Amino acid sequence: MRPETVPPALRSAIPFSQSEREAVYKAIATRRDVRDQFLPEPLPDDLVMRLLRAAHAAPSVGFMQPWNFILVRDPALRQRAWEAFGKANEEAVALFPQERRDLYRSLKLEGIRKAPLSICVTCDPDRAGPVVLGRTHNPRMDVYSTVCAVQNLWLAARAEGVGLGWVSIFRDADVRAILGIPERIEIVAWLCLGFVDQLYAEPELAAKGWRQRLELEDLIFEDGWPQPG
Repeated sequence: MRPETVPPALRSAIPFSQSEREAVYKAIATRRDVRDQFLPEPLPDDLVMRLLRAAHAAPSVGFMQPWNFILVRDPALRQRAWEAFGKANEEAVALFPQERRDLYRSLKLEGIRKAPLSICVTCDPDRAGPVVLGRTHNPRMDVYSTVCAVQNLWLAARAEGVGLGWVSIFRDADVRAILGIPERIEIVAWLCLGFVDQLYAEPELAAKGWRQRLELEDLIFEDGWPQPG
């Protein structure tokens, strides 16, 4: 298509330069779930806004943009969140075999109290009305879209030298009570953010022997799911 025939809403899709591509792949490869290595220095407001703009640029089904971001800086609120996590974490310990419990307990998550900022990411299923383009046959597409926003934020944080940890061990009702979140809003992620000066060379759970990365080749199928025989 000649430049003069390109519709005004479209832009060139030329590939990134080699250095730009390397930067993208580096952010992906070195992203880590930070649990305990946060520095106390506050994150500047302009940096936080860059991260949120990256999250807000995520793809969303039907362009519904179902996310909201609750910034939690108040130490008292973060302490209440840490207590809720601690209660749920003790319940989780009992679900694992006895031989795994000591290792589980060693995977400390102090980010809720140590990181200077938490962000609770939520999903509003009503953001684009009752019928959403692309969600007509899979009602979970709004949540999947919100997770894309989390990933965008995570990669942008890595590029900015900001560590991010995703806390998922909560009772939903506890987080609702702490932050006053309505019942119709789905809680997707509690994220802990702060500067870090060190990151694990591999995912922490792999480094500590909890679980290793699977071989990609074992996860790729051609033209359908493998059939018996």
